[in-house]
Amino acid sequence: MKKTLLLTALAAALSVTFAQAGEKLVVAATPVPHAEILELIKPQLAKEGVDLEVKVFTDYVQPNVQVDQKRLDANYFQTKPYLDNFNSGKGTHLVIVKGVHVEPFGGYSSKYKSLKELPDGATIALPNEGSNSGRALILLQKAGVIKLKDPKNALATPKDIAENPHNFKFKELESALLPRVLDQVDLALINTNYALEAKLNPTKDALVLEDRTSPYVNYLVARPDNKDSDAIKKLSAALTSPEVKAFIEQKYSGAVVPAF
Repeated sequence: MKKTLLLTALAAALSVTFAQAGEKLVVAATPVPHAEILELIKPQLAKEGVDLEVKVFTDYVQPNVQVDQKRLDANYFQTKPYLDNFNSGKGTHLVIVKGVHVEPFGGYSSKYKSLKELPDGATIALPNEGSNSGRALILLQKAGVIKLKDPKNALATPKDIAENPHNFKFKELESALLPRVLDQVDLALINTNYALEAKLNPTKDALVLEDRTSPYVNYLVARPDNKDSDAIKKLSAALTSPEVKAFIEQKYSGAVVPAF
């Protein structure tokens, strides 16, 4: 009898230990807002038996490379056009799990207060990644600054500009570098996560900004072999909870918009 009770108590103790330890889930994210949102849901996931570790990256390449190589479990930083372009170009097969938020893309200047003030021959800095370059150019097309051969081409580059009446010069740089060159160019098209890191307020500082109908949702991304795992499902649910929605709306004041 005593032996049975001892074994029962030991099993219960082990059960508690494993529940406390949780299933490890390592997720890549860019600092703002992705990593901040992931940090918010850590306690809830811990209660559900998931030990979430957030790996912060400042580029858009390694988070995908390391998930594909199974060095990380998932990532949260990118849009579908970017993921599609990455998979096509790198031969990877990463998949979308859940859409979480939209970051309205914007154009910023330290020299001018409106697009109309841009002089002929002004230098405009763009992201050099395919889908982000296209996103920037489509925004300029909608603002009436240029005309593209195909206004819906998500992978447009400066070579796809059909009309450039003010002879603007386009400089392509890595997205993370764009906030740092604001004083060296006349206008820079910057992803909101990098704008927020640079203490720019998209709703106040941007000369041009995507509206809330932007199709560029930021997704939780994983691999075909783990996208349906219990841990990823719990992460997906936590990222689209009412608590996260309230956090996004209160903290970012329109610079980041829930997509659920």
